[in-house]
Amino acid sequence: MSGHPKAVPLVAPGHTRPVTHLSFSPIQEDGTYLLVSSCKDGNPMLREWTGDWIGTFLGHKGAVWSTKLSPDASRAATGSADFTAKIWDTYSGEPLHSFPHNHIVRTVAISPTSSHLLTGGQEKKVRIFDLARPDAEADFLGEPGAPSHEGTVKSVVWVGDHTGVSAGEDGIIKYVSRTQKGKTLTFDRRWWDLRTRKLTTTLMFPNPITSMELSPQTKRLVVTSGKTVAFIPALPTGAPTHSLNLPYSPSSASVHPILQDRFVTGNQGDEWVRVHGMDGEEKEVLKGHHGPVHCVEFSPDGEVYASGSEDGTIRFWQTTPGKTYGLWQGHANGG
Repeated sequence: MSGHPKAVPLVAPGHTRPVTHLSFSPIQEDGTYLLVSSCKDGNPMLREWTGDWIGTFLGHKGAVWSTKLSPDASRAATGSADFTAKIWDTYSGEPLHSFPHNHIVRTVAISPTSSHLLTGGQEKKVRIFDLARPDAEADFLGEPGAPSHEGTVKSVVWVGDHTGVSAGEDGIIKYVSRTQKGKTLTFDRRWWDLRTRKLTTTLMFPNPITSMELSPQTKRLVVTSGKTVAFIPALPTGAPTHSLNLPYSPSSASVHPILQDRFVTGNQGDEWVRVHGMDGEEKEVLKGHHGPVHCVEFSPDGEVYASGSEDGTIRFWQTTPGKTYGLWQGHANGG
């Protein structure tokens, strides 16, 4: 992209091990947003929209694989290799509750109303916790005693108030719902209504799913599996799925939330962040990390995307290099 200002990332240090997951909050009432990062050092961090450090959640005794914020950013949920998921107060940094599991927790998600928590991981089970009754037993998705997936559950997300979605290394995406305490149903590749338990549709990939994130503004799930990136309607409305095959195996992908004309990827095979058009054409290759890029995510306003790496750093990249935004001044990018 000759003639354009060079992309100069802001580097956010602080972690001491590989960064495993990144998640932005929605835009808050004051127009800003937050970023929360997960890391194998066991200390997830909260940052301002500018990338400035706010605080670190201290209390896990193993790698943290997933951290998500509630819609109002007042709560954070974490999933860890110490066999627990935790809910945190983001203002005080204090843990509010710890939910024990029988194996590593790889993924967590707080419901849109902040009333329930979804978890999944190497136990191959998906749990729903009622945050109003944190000491109550969790509900399991699936037949009693049976796993929810045949492989590690890599991602769980909420789609609206009544639908949870899980993705596993078995290549299956399941849309599941809970209607009565202790009674759940799950099938391969499924959408479930949480109120009626009605199965609507299913989806399967030929390769293990490496990442799945919800893009709320575009109402799509962004899924990576093998060399495929898929943009799937978050709810089965009949809208088509857009799928692309890349020349490499992406570790993570995120679509521009406003323009919807590009997506960014990380890659386990090299140290670069890539920007692609929605036709798959490679637009940019951004160098700066010193290890494989495990996770990427667009900010909710689309002005920035963040990348997390094996090198322990988070880098913030401008969608429009040279634009004055946050800590960037136009001249700093050659503008």
